[in-house]
Order: sequence, then C-alpha cells, then structure tokens
Amino acid sequence: MPEIITLSAELRARAGKGAARAARREGRVPGIVYGGDREPMPISLEPGELSRALARRGFFATLVDLTIDGSVERALPREVQYHPITDKPLHVDFMRVAVNSRVTVTVPVVFINHEQSIGLRRGGILNIVRHGIDLNCPVDGIPDHLTASLEGLDIGDSVHISAVALPESCRSSITGRDFTIASIAASSAVREEAATSAATPPSADQGAV
Repeated sequence: MPEIITLSAELRARAGKGAARAARREGRVPGIVYGGDREPMPISLEPGELSRALARRGFFATLVDLTIDGSVERALPREVQYHPITDKPLHVDFMRVAVNSRVTVTVPVVFINHEQSIGLRRGGILNIVRHGIDLNCPVDGIPDHLTASLEGLDIGDSVHISAVALPESCRSSITGRDFTIASIAASSAVREEAATSAATPPSADQGAV
C-alpha cells in the first residue's frame, strides 16, 4: 500500500475566479476536487501545510486524504498553479480516486551506484532525460519511486526503460520503444583533454622506428 498523506481543507461556498481571489485574500490556497461521477467541490488549503506536501518527492504520485468538514476525500494531486514571481502555489487540483481503480501518475526516478559508473569516475556527467516516468498503476500499488542503476556505464552509454524494474501491476504509458532515461555525457574538461591529446603530434622518440 503506498504512503498516504493527509491535508486539511475547508469547503468554499462557491467556485470561480472571484471566490478564488477571496480565498487568497484570507491567506489560503484555493483548490478543486473533481471526478468520481460527482460534482466538483471547491476547497481551500492552509499554504504552509500545502507547501510542505509539495516539497515531497513524487507529490503527484502520492495519495492524499483531504479532510473536509469532518469527511475524507481520497484523491491524487493533478495540477498546481504557481505565482510567476514568488513561486507560491495559487491553485491546486485534486482528482478523486476509487478503490480498485487504475490511474496514470508520474513516478520519480532515483539513480544509484554513481561511484560504480566508469564514465562518471572519468569525469563525465549524468544527463537526465526523464526525471519521472508516466506509469499506469492500481491506486493501491503506486510506487514511491523507480530505481535506475549507473553501474558499469561509460561515457556515451545510456540507461533505457528496459533496465528499470517496474512493479508487476504497473506499466509504462509509453509502449513500443525502449526509451532513454539518462546518459553519461563527456564534460567540457573531458572533451578538452581529448581534443588536446588528438592535436598533440607524436614526439621524435614516438615516431622513431
């Protein structure tokens, strides 16, 4: 069973931009809970509690129990709008989830065994192509993260989705190709060293037969 976090919310009297602005003036973050063949429910949340939840790894793959006026709505975070200057959350959307249902979520990838990568030891850099993978999973089987090993990878090598173990109950939303998650690239220092070596002519001793 995946970890479930709890957030306290208050029911807003009405939806709309005016009501959302009123919630912000009161120091709260407006939001909406939708889905589940029920009417959308406008809510507001305490900004500090919400910000701490947003700082968690894999927030958008985390089940949330919203406590609203004594009742609980189990949901998944779907979208957060941020202020363009302060980067504070302005609005958050939650989707209701039902028991035994399946959902598509973005699960973060954690890279391990950096010290066992030949390329990184040579001064290469890890170029992450996908920080998260879209998986279709049962609600009660969402993984906290996926693990990708860098062991044995040299400069120019890549990590593909086929090298990542997925939970049996989950499947990638991208089918039909073994897409790249990350690669080991040459750093500028490594490239300069290689260029210098290639441009240096052999010494007289090296050229003598």
